[in-house]
Amino acid sequence: MNEAFKNLDETKKNRIRNAALQAFAENGYEQASTNTIIKNAGIGKGMLFHYFNNKKDLYEYLIDYALNVIWYEYIVLIDMNESDFIKRLKDIAGIKAAYFDKYPNVNNFIGTVLFNDEEQLPEELKTRLANFREIGNELFYKNIDKNLFRDDVDVEKAFNLIRWAIEGYQNELIQQFKGTKIANVDLQPYWDEFYEYLDVLKTSFYKDREDVR
Repeated sequence: MNEAFKNLDETKKNRIRNAALQAFAENGYEQASTNTIIKNAGIGKGMLFHYFNNKKDLYEYLIDYALNVIWYEYIVLIDMNESDFIKRLKDIAGIKAAYFDKYPNVNNFIGTVLFNDEEQLPEELKTRLANFREIGNELFYKNIDKNLFRDDVDVEKAFNLIRWAIEGYQNELIQQFKGTKIANVDLQPYWDEFYEYLDVLKTSFYKDREDVR
């Protein structure tokens, strides 16, 4: 990436980024077409490579951009002092929904990188992705009060079951609202339903409140 791209107005930069993120997310690095990116970004044929040296330069820029978005719009917003596992996951779900609504192409792009293209990356970016995975595990499990769980429950298995249930519900909503601006949707009924599911999970895995010391 050169200074010309840095100096573009944000609207045009976002148009180019989103077109590129979508192309790589849908097709992976090898199959993504720069002609498609140019067309969807609405820029002249030679402009993309005026801003970026080549396809690889663009791809690595997008990874760096996506990781910064995830860090500032998602990770740093999570309260690691919340020791109730279900409450923490509820908070994470809300933060993730807002981040996904604001940056829908970033999550899809990073998923494609992790599952398909990671081996092609330079060591610096591989290290950053590995660090993000390690941080992700901490987001779920660090500083959790295991005393909240019933004595007859395998806490590690309960962690996974609760996380899968919440992520499954969230992914179902993401598919349901795909292409819809979340700001225009009344989410309260869905949050109410979500809290009902949380109550079921608490009843299944947590001690009665008076039993928690």
